[in-house]
Order: sequence, then C-alpha cells, then structure tokens
Amino acid sequence: MKKKAFGLLLAMVVSVSCLAQTERPWERYFNELGVMEDMESASWESVYELLSELEEHPLNINAATREDLERFPFLTAQQVEDICAYLYQYGSMQTLGELAMIESLDYDTRQLLSLFVCAEPVEKRTFPSLKDLAKYGKHELMLTGKIPFYERRGDEEGYLGYKYKHSFRYTYSYKEYVKAGLVGAQDAGEPFFGTHNKWGYDHYSFYVLVQKLGRLKTLAMGRYRVNFGMGLVINNDFNLGKLATLSTLGQRTNSIRGHSSRMEGNYLQGAAATVTVATGLDVSAFVSYRNIDATLNSDGETIATLLKTGYHRTESELLRKNNAAEFVAGANVNFSRSGFRVGATAVYNSYDRELKPNTSQIYRYHYPAGKHFYNIGIDYGYRHHRFAFRGETATGGCGAIASLNTLSFRLSGDIELMAIHRFYSYKYYALHAESFSEGGSVQNENGVYLGVTWRPNRNFRLFAYSDFAYFAWPRYQADKASRSWENLIQMSYEKGNWAFFGRYRYKMREKNNEAKTGLIDQTTHRGRLSADYNGGIWTAKTQGDIAYSTYKKNSFGWMVTQNLSCKPLAWIDVNASLGYFHTDDYDSRLYTYERGMLYTFNFPAFYGEGIRYALRVRADISKEWMVMARLAVTDYFDRDHISSGLQQINRSSMSDLELQLRWKF
Repeated sequence: MKKKAFGLLLAMVVSVSCLAQTERPWERYFNELGVMEDMESASWESVYELLSELEEHPLNINAATREDLERFPFLTAQQVEDICAYLYQYGSMQTLGELAMIESLDYDTRQLLSLFVCAEPVEKRTFPSLKDLAKYGKHELMLTGKIPFYERRGDEEGYLGYKYKHSFRYTYSYKEYVKAGLVGAQDAGEPFFGTHNKWGYDHYSFYVLVQKLGRLKTLAMGRYRVNFGMGLVINNDFNLGKLATLSTLGQRTNSIRGHSSRMEGNYLQGAAATVTVATGLDVSAFVSYRNIDATLNSDGETIATLLKTGYHRTESELLRKNNAAEFVAGANVNFSRSGFRVGATAVYNSYDRELKPNTSQIYRYHYPAGKHFYNIGIDYGYRHHRFAFRGETATGGCGAIASLNTLSFRLSGDIELMAIHRFYSYKYYALHAESFSEGGSVQNENGVYLGVTWRPNRNFRLFAYSDFAYFAWPRYQADKASRSWENLIQMSYEKGNWAFFGRYRYKMREKNNEAKTGLIDQTTHRGRLSADYNGGIWTAKTQGDIAYSTYKKNSFGWMVTQNLSCKPLAWIDVNASLGYFHTDDYDSRLYTYERGMLYTFNFPAFYGEGIRYALRVRADISKEWMVMARLAVTDYFDRDHISSGLQQINRSSMSDLELQLRWKF
C-alpha cells in the first residue's frame, strides 16, 4: 500500500511541469496568511465564510461606501482611503482596470479585489419599494450533506441521531439594500425531529439586514454579529491572525452583519443598528437575549463553564442545551474626520444564573464570576498617507485595564513597518472580547509585535515578524509567570505562469516541566515550500510541509501534497489532491488547505503516518443550478482505529462523500 501511495504521489508531482493550478487567488491568499493557530480558531472560519459570500455576491465598487470596502479583510486603511478618493475625484469606474491607477493597490491586491467587486453604473440611490423588493429580489437556496462510509462508536451506542450531517442555507438579497437569510444545520449524531428535537434541525439562524436607508446605515434583526473598536470590549465577528494583521497593517472596522453561519456559539440575537447623526458621526446600539449552553456546577444552579461547541448528540450534551440565558446590550459612538478617529463603546452583560467557575486550578482564578458585567472602552486613531495609528483602552467591572495600540509606517513605496503593543491585565475580562493576542484571549498578556512587509516589485513579496509576550499570571500548563516568543519569515515570487512560496516559523513557549516544579521551553519549527504552475485549463500545485517540536521529547513530521485541477468545459471544474504525511505524534501535526463545498471551511490536521486523497467536481449546469460532489479518504498506516471515545472508528481508513446543490431564482 505504501509503495502504491508513493508511486501515485510521484506521478502527480512529476506532472507539475505540464499542468497548471486553478485554485482561486483568494484561496491562495487565505492559505498563505493562515498559520496553525488560525486554522484551529472559529474566527478564521468566519473570515473564510465572509470571503465566500463576497465572491458569490460581488459588490459594485462604484456604489461602495467606506464601510463596504472596510469589510474586505485584505485591504489596508490607506488602500480604502485611496479607492474612496479616486471615486470622489474621477467618478464611477468604467472597468476594473482603473484600479491600476490607484498607487497604493499593488498587483496582487488588485487581482484579489477584482474577484469580489464589479464596475457597473450607479443608479440614483433610493431605497426600493416593497413592490421592487418582491419583484426584483434575488433568491438562493443551498442544500449540503455529508455521508460517512464508516461507523463511529457513538453511532452504535451513545449518539441519539444518525451519522449523516446536513444543512440548508436560504438567502434573499436586493442589491446592497436588503439581505435576509435562514440557515438550518445538523451535526452528525444529533437527533432530527423526534422526541429529542421536535423542531427538526438542531440549529437555526435567521436574520434580516437593511442598509443605506437614509441616515440609517445598517439595521440587523434576528441573529447577528458586531465588532467595535479594536475588539477589547466586544467582537464576535472575526479576528485576523498575526500574519494577516501584518498584511492589512492592522485595518479594522466597526461592523454589524447577519449571522449566516452554521456556528452555534458566537452570535447575538435581537436587533442592532447604526445611524449617521451628522457628517462623520455614527451612533450604534444593540440588544440581545438568547438561551445558551452551559455546564452547571454540582449545585445545579450556578454555571461552571459557558459552552460554544454546539454539539447536542448525547443525553448529557442535551442536558447542557439552553440551560442558561444571556442578556447583552451596548452602544458605540464613533467620530472620524480628516484622518482622525475617536470612539467609545459600552457593553452590559447579565445571566439568569451566576457564573461560578472552578478556581481550584490557579490559571482559572481570575475567570469572570457573578451575574452582571459591564465594560467600557475608548478607541482612537489617526491616518496619514505615510503612517497610521490606532488603539483602544478598556476597563469594566473587573477594575482592570486592557490596552492595544498599533502603529504602521510606510518607509518607502516598497517597505512598510508595523508595531503592536498590547497590555491585558490578568484581572481584566470582557465576555465578548476578541482581539490581537498570543494567548487566545484578551486577558493576562503583555506583548510587543514588530513586522515588516517588502514588495520591491509586482513579482516578489516578503513578510516577517517577531512577537514577544509575557504572561504575569499562571496559564494552562504553566503554573508560574511565563513567556513566549515567535518569529516568522515568508516569501512569495511569481513569474509568468509560475508562483513559488516559502515560509519558516519558530515559536517558543514556556510550559511546566515533567515534575511541575518549574518551566521549560517548548519550541516548534514549521516550514512550508510550494510551487504553482498556471497554464489555463489544467493546473497544479506541489506543497511540502515540515514540523519539529521539542518539549519533554522530540517530535518530527513532514507532508507532501499534490493538487491538480482541470476545467475541461466552462461549466465543469475538477480538483484532485493527494498527500502523504508522516509525523511522530500530535505535537508535529501538519495542516493543509483543501477545496471544499461553498461556505465550508476545510483545513484538516494530520498526524501519524498515512495518505490523504480527495476528488471534487463542480458543475454549473446553468446560471440557476450548481451541483458539487467531493469524496475524501484518509488511510492510516500506523493504527487499527481512528480517534477515541464515542468518535472512535474501528478501522484504519475513513471516507466521506459531500454533496451540495444550489438553486438561484
């Protein structure tokens, strides 16, 4: 079996000289700017969902507002400003080729942006009538299902539902003014209808989004997400990782958008709105009330842990479903003019049960406790054509402070520098905060980040950063004050049909020694090299990854992946991938991006020894109908079962078939 796998892999690698690579440019961008911690974060999945949605529903750049452009997570603040200035000075773009006239937009950014925008005449901006909404609105219905060709232990004993995973997604839209959606999702093992779930799908999400109605910039009703300031008070939308932050020079925007995702734990429910009170002055307010999942303490009254997994497959998981309620209300005031920006955010949280975490473990000692919480923050900034400064400082009922400040500077047309300092007191907490951090939360961290971007020409790009963080209070697996240090350098080069990519990343984190009497270093080295060849109908990409970790013991792993794509007809797209991986254990696990279903994030991790192969076919039968199928298989050579507990599969191979159908009408 191993010889056969190596033979297939070698044949695919050799074929790179005569094939090309059709991976969508934004997927390459997504792959290049994501590192391991990003892939394990639900926030990164939100970024993928946003880009998928923008690609499927391009924005008319001539009608775009500053807020519309700030939604693109790959644009810097200066690029957004320059696009707005160009449209103001020269009027509507006739073609997207005019993007080349904007100096701050490099070739790669222009190519990327062109996938999400179009240049069309601007109609007189009047909010549509109900008749127009009914007659000219666009509808989209998408059905997605996943069929596993194996049995988990829980499928036979433990799970209350069948092993199939499926969902539907309905979206209505009328230009940039109105959007509404309904999502129903079912995880494998969850009951579908019946005594345990009489409403059918385990998770539903619904929203209505109204924009550009006079002074009303945005109105969201139903389930939604918000992000204000730098995220130190509230951000349940998404947060970019360290590399993506460097790419965008820390660009952030206030936002309210509908929750159109399968994710069950990271949203608000109620209403939110932003109103323009005067030129440059926006006021936002939101209110939310929803039932949430929680693990209760032995007293059956207080909350030990708030849950966001969304799994309701067993009796015990169902007991945690909706057994607490959360109320959230808040407001934001933001003023910007002539490059200056200042804002204030306030949020109030309350629960119907008292939060009472188990503080016997020292790293949990400063977890939020009680029933009522509040946070307030001031954000500020100034943007110049050569530099930009942005920051936020927050506090709350905890009596502690969190502060994040960023400074970016254009040294020349080729070189941009960025510095970030954050101080998050170990006593600070905000229940819906998410922002730039090493530790994964806005608490217990003091760090400095320095980064550089170099683009000497349209073909070559270099990113590099160094990030040092100190944690004053004990953390998980570190019973004393500890530190971490991370360094990364990444280069890409494109010439003609070829594109080459390389990355090296070193990370050190202090953790407990074997006896838990002191701290020792855990170091991890990760590297990636890839080559792409794009020749039109056929495409190919070869990628190699390595990982080496030292902590109590050494762990080494490597993986070689080959992707091939073919577009034999304008309406058919075929993609195949094959990879061989060999790692000592989980510490040297490796990730690779795989093209999946629309709106579906697919970045699996591999460890042990085995092969991974997948085939994806998409057929756009007409403008109205699209069908997609994907078969993925993982064969392990070093085990006779996969996973553990109720997820255990008593075989060395696992295969899944995914199906998707989309109807536009």
